[in-house]
Parts: sequence; structure tokens; C-alpha cells
Amino acid sequence: MVGIIIASHGEFANGILQSGEMIFGKQENVKAVTLMPSEGPENVKAKMQEAIASFDNQDEVLFLVDLWGGTPFNQANSLFEEHKDKWAIVAGMNLPMLIEAFASRFSMNTAREIAANILGSAKDGVKVKPEELEPEAPATAAAAGPSNAGAPGKFEYVLARIDSRLLHGQVATAWTKTTQPTRIIVVSDTVAKDDLRKKLIQQAAPPGVKAHVVPIKKMIELAKDDQHFGGQRALLLFENPQDALRAVEGGVPLTTINVGSMAHSPGKVQPNKVLAFSQEDIDTFKKLKEAGLNFDVRKVPNDSKGDMDEIIKKAQEELNKQK
Repeated sequence: MVGIIIASHGEFANGILQSGEMIFGKQENVKAVTLMPSEGPENVKAKMQEAIASFDNQDEVLFLVDLWGGTPFNQANSLFEEHKDKWAIVAGMNLPMLIEAFASRFSMNTAREIAANILGSAKDGVKVKPEELEPEAPATAAAAGPSNAGAPGKFEYVLARIDSRLLHGQVATAWTKTTQPTRIIVVSDTVAKDDLRKKLIQQAAPPGVKAHVVPIKKMIELAKDDQHFGGQRALLLFENPQDALRAVEGGVPLTTINVGSMAHSPGKVQPNKVLAFSQEDIDTFKKLKEAGLNFDVRKVPNDSKGDMDEIIKKAQEELNKQK
């Protein structure tokens, strides 16, 4: 796996690493290197050398630095000179760049490949509101190219997730990068009636992916349509297990549901940090299991999978104590 050094003036490197892992999960072979006010260039270089020595693969190292020409860049560049055939440096670090680098390590084995791949996400992550302040993007051949929208065939479901937060950072980055959907579909009667929430969800879609909000009945209809969705990879988001069960019972052909986040509310118990259950939730998951579905319990792709049977057992025990 490619090793990544995140280097900055001050604590920026530590902070952005913490933010990246909060969204994408804990990372191996990644080190933050900081230049503090009392330190000089040689201190930074020594920290970088120590970080590289800790990597499993020291032949492939990617430096993400805050500022081109600054001390962290200059010291990374001095080390780079002896490895310029394999190592790479990217300056102007931002969070979209870092998350893309984490995701790229799943499919790319060289620092130079990853460096080239993350530039687009880094630039796309810089946006402004109101939108009219954005400069007009030049037309490109790719943008004018043919689309597979409307081709014969049904959706391919790359992920179905229960998450009370619906479309947020972990979904728009970590899960989107690993599953590569062409569409993110929020399936909810409640949200479909809320114009503001619909607009916010559509605005939160990552670059190159369309976001939609549809009622459950409409999703059932779309799932049965075999004439218009060939080549379309769908990531479905459900706010709660009840909506997921209705979709499955209506004919949406899911085999696995990722259980990522269920918010706490009065009357619910919380057997772990991110999942809270009512008795109705427990009963619904049992029905989903009876329908043949498997459960993938984790917030982000890098997390280890939780045991849904054990989680539900613990939740039931806690609910019984409340009676």
C-alpha cells in the first residue's frame, strides 16, 4: 500500500488527518508531519524520514503538503530527489484531496498514479455560494460525450444503506468512492415531501453523481423498469429500517443492507456509538432477515463489520430492562 505523509505549517496536518479519518475510517501507513514555530527545516526532514521508515512499503510514498515552496514542501522535495521515479508530491492540500487519496489506495498501487488521480477531486472540492460567483467551466469533449441514461436494462444496486443522516460526508466521499454509483437515490416518503431537504440533498451530491429523492412507491416502480436504467449504478439511502423493509417487500431486489447510523431518540436504546433501536426497529430488522437480507454493519468501508445479531440481542436486553 502506498504510504502517505501529510505535511504542514503548524497543526494543520494533524487536524486534516483527523477529519479525513472521521469520514473515511482509520488509515494505516499515513503519518502527519508538522512544522512548529520553534522548529526548523531539519526537524521537519527528520520527522519525514522517521515516518517513511514506519511504512510497510517505502518504495511508494506520496507527500501531501499545504503550500508549494514552503518548508514542508522543500524538505519533502529534498527527499524526493533520490526517489523521483516512484515518489510524488502534491501541494495545496485540502480535505477532498486527502479523502480521494485514501480511496485511491484501494485500486492504485503507485504514488504517481494516486497523485495524478487526486487533482480533480481537489479542484472540484473548491466551490462558492451563490453559484453565480463560480467561473464558467469550459466545455469539454467528455462533457459532450454520449450518456448511458435511458439504455435498456435495470439498475445495478452497488449499495443500500440505512443512515438517519442520509447523504452526508461519509456517504458522499468514502462510500461513493468505493462503490462508484452513477446515481444516489434517497428513498423516503417524508423527505420527498420536504422541498428544502430535497434541495439540500441534491446539492450535497459529489461531482459526477446525480442525487434524487423519491417516495418508496416510486422506487418500487423504478426497480421494475427494465427499459431505461441499463448501465446505471444505484446507491440507495434509507432513513430507517421501516422504509427499507417496505421497499424490499415491494420488489426492490436487495440482498444486503449496510447499516451505518441510526439516531437516538426518546424510547430508544443505544447498544453502540452509532446505532439506536426501538422495539419497532428490532422487529423490522428481524423481518428483513426473514426476507433473506444480510446486514453489513459499519460506518465507512475501512471499518470492521459488526455482528448484527449480537447488536440486536444487546438492544433487546436493554429494552427489556426498561419495561
